[in-house]
Amino acid sequence: LAPEGPTHLVTTNATCYAPSATPPRARPRVTRTPNRTPLAATMGVDEDGLISGLKEEELITNEEMDQIIKEAIDQAIGQNSFQHAKVNLWTSNVVEGCLKRLAGLSKPFKYVVTCNFMQKTGGGMHTASTALWDAAVDGKHTVLWESNTIQCVVSVYWLAI
Repeated sequence: LAPEGPTHLVTTNATCYAPSATPPRARPRVTRTPNRTPLAATMGVDEDGLISGLKEEELITNEEMDQIIKEAIDQAIGQNSFQHAKVNLWTSNVVEGCLKRLAGLSKPFKYVVTCNFMQKTGGGMHTASTALWDAAVDGKHTVLWESNTIQCVVSVYWLAI
C-alpha cells in the first residue's frame, strides 16, 4: 500500500569518534530532522486548518523531543562512569523513560525508541537509518550524549496514527 499524503524518504547517518582529549563533562550532540515550526507556513494546511489530519498543537517539535531524550538519559545514567554490568539496565531505563514521557504527551503518535551505549575508548561508532513517511507530521530525532567514559546514542521515531 502506498502511504497517503506527501511522503518523504529520510536517511540519516551518524559517525561518532571519541576524541583523544576527553571533555570535562557530559555534552550532548544532536542530529535533527528539519524543524517543524511554524508548520502552517511550510506544510499543506487543509480547509479545516489541519496538517495531514492533525492540528498544529498535536504535532511534536524537535525541541520537545530533544528535552525528553536528554531527561531520560540524565535520569538513567546520572554521573556514572561506564560499567559494563549496568549497560542493560541503563538501556532499558532510557528507552522506558522516553516512552513514558512520550505517552504522557497524549499525542496521536506511535513511537519507536532505540538506544545504544558504548564505552568511550577511542574507537568509532557508525549508525544509519532510513524511513518513508508523511514528512508533514512524522519525524525522527537523534541525540548523542557523551561523558568521559560513555557514548550513548538515542533515536526516537514518531509516526502519526
